[in-house]
Amino acid sequence: MPPRLPSLIVALALAAPLSLAHADDVKTVCTITVNSPDEKETLQRHLPPDRYRFVELVEKGRPDWLASSCRAGVRCDVLVISGHFDDGDAFYTDRLDQRENLPVDELERVSCSESCPGVFSQLKEVYLFGCNTLNALPRRSASPEMSRSLVRAGYSPVEAETISRGLAERHAESNRDRMRHVFKDVPTIYGFSGKAPLGRYAGPMLDRYLTSGGAGEIATGKPSPALLGTFSKVGMVALPGLSDADATAGVRQDACHFHDERLAAASRIAFVHDVLRRPAAEVRMFLDAIERWSTTLTDAARAEPASAAALDAISADAEARERFLVFARDADEASVRVRMIALARRLGWLTAADERADFARMVVERAERGTLGGADVELACRRGADPELASEVDRQARAMRRDSVALAAVRACAGSADGHQRVLRALVGGSGDDVTVAQVYLRHRPIVEPGELRAVAAGVAKRPAGDAQVRALDALAAHRLSDPESLAALAALFPQAGSLDAQRAIAGILIRADTGALSRADLAKSLKRTRLRSPDGADMIDVLIRRLDASS
Repeated sequence: MPPRLPSLIVALALAAPLSLAHADDVKTVCTITVNSPDEKETLQRHLPPDRYRFVELVEKGRPDWLASSCRAGVRCDVLVISGHFDDGDAFYTDRLDQRENLPVDELERVSCSESCPGVFSQLKEVYLFGCNTLNALPRRSASPEMSRSLVRAGYSPVEAETISRGLAERHAESNRDRMRHVFKDVPTIYGFSGKAPLGRYAGPMLDRYLTSGGAGEIATGKPSPALLGTFSKVGMVALPGLSDADATAGVRQDACHFHDERLAAASRIAFVHDVLRRPAAEVRMFLDAIERWSTTLTDAARAEPASAAALDAISADAEARERFLVFARDADEASVRVRMIALARRLGWLTAADERADFARMVVERAERGTLGGADVELACRRGADPELASEVDRQARAMRRDSVALAAVRACAGSADGHQRVLRALVGGSGDDVTVAQVYLRHRPIVEPGELRAVAAGVAKRPAGDAQVRALDALAAHRLSDPESLAALAALFPQAGSLDAQRAIAGILIRADTGALSRADLAKSLKRTRLRSPDGADMIDVLIRRLDASS
């Protein structure tokens, strides 16, 4: 035994560097699983554990899971994100047992501020398993007011159109561009240009690719023709992350100023002021980012002497203020105008009374043009009760030549009692468009007075059959009716309803109502006998019948 000891020591000595080298060669596959784990589990089955280490970044029940991974010093060679991504703002789940999500804002914060330099610093590949993750279509476009603003600034119409189009291309923020900005310098990003396969379908497709030799391509950083071929029918694409040589690198630098946590509050405020000094058309492209920044600026940060001075400089900038407000009041979309005016107030350019008067002015202008509608009522109701707004609308509307249910609904949203009554009368006897406005209003301000609800239900039941009656019935569905007289009227209307839509709408009301005052057995028999058959299978009427049978 002793004579063999030196050779054993030599063998171990030679093996040690190889073992260390092998350990260094182990790749880390980070997964962010906010929906199904199919893609992650497929990769785990095929990638040998002695060469690939898997780390799930999501910690259930912990909202700061990404920050936790940063503190733990995780460094990813590969990142796999699995989740729905239809709206382009966040990866999310449709599973009731999970609440985790991943906002793109959070990815941008990590990417821009380098508050987590390790996690993404050595990425070679990113796999985005979600719909439209690399869709090239812009999420927003240059609107006509941008060109009008540039003409006001002295450009010719042709020049204004060219500049407006260029701004739209640079700031389009398609999902593709946004992901390239987030994963800057990553050699390969895989994603989908349109609808992506669900995990239960993506898993087997990934399995076929890995089984046929694809496992050897993972973490190389090189786009795989085989993987793209496997997913070609579902629109998988591969792109590199943004580089400093890219034409839109400057846009990313601007965007990162809003997310970089290393910057002092005063520095960020000064940067925002710099943006606000630019042409109004370009400021419009930064509206989302400036809004987010303004809502995250804490009172403590505002109170710092340097920050307070920087905010005072913005408030005192009359030239930037005038450009901004002129652009806002010329906006084609009411929602954009409202957002910009609200931001102007937060920047110190308007008082609360100024903001209220501007909203009233917008409402009256749109009412005079005949363009006031449900979207405007939605904006008014979101503001909450504001009697002063109702009075301001009344004051500005006195000389107006036309009146409308939409204008009454705006006033009702602010707390006007007569506006409320006007909307309810429209629900009972107005046109289809008026009923649509009433629907929007009642989603925010449901009827709570029992006698009022009884009168409206009776009136809707007596409306002539047609689309307007169906919409009115749908508006009632959100109310939990319990009045025996109202329920009896609706139950009697069911056999007389001339359309399946009307019967479904009545069923939608009854299924939410307290039907204890009715004979449930008789009601179920009436529904079974007189219901119109559904061409597309079981519907709300069937659900109601089953519930009545079970409780009678």
